[in-house]
Amino acid sequence: MKNDGFPVGNGDADSARVDDLRAAERRLQRAQLSSDVAALDRLIDDRLVFTGPDGRLYSKQDDLRAHRSGQQTMIRVDEEDLTALVVGGTGVTWFLGTLEGTQAGEPFLARVRYTRTWVLDEDEEWRLVAAHVGPAD
Repeated sequence: MKNDGFPVGNGDADSARVDDLRAAERRLQRAQLSSDVAALDRLIDDRLVFTGPDGRLYSKQDDLRAHRSGQQTMIRVDEEDLTALVVGGTGVTWFLGTLEGTQAGEPFLARVRYTRTWVLDEDEEWRLVAAHVGPAD
């Protein structure tokens, strides 16, 4: 995995938490790909604020509704790079990859960068609380 010189993980002390965070990120990717609303509901915090590619802010309910209704479908999520950082009970992931699917009936294919902020809940499970996506060259 390349990281362009940015810090990855937190050394040996938090390597288990970094591994758990990467696993949560990849569960999220699989849930998006299959529109698994139950899995998305578990992974996404109720307080989620997502900045979409249009610059608008979206909630957890907006995201779940898009998957549940079929307004958004994914047929491809190809991860090129995944960088993760954990500080205490907060984690950040930086995903670089290609997405393909439909949005409101229109097909799309885009190489994107997601920045996602995660928090550990009371059960020590990672939950997505904030995210931003933008185009990547």
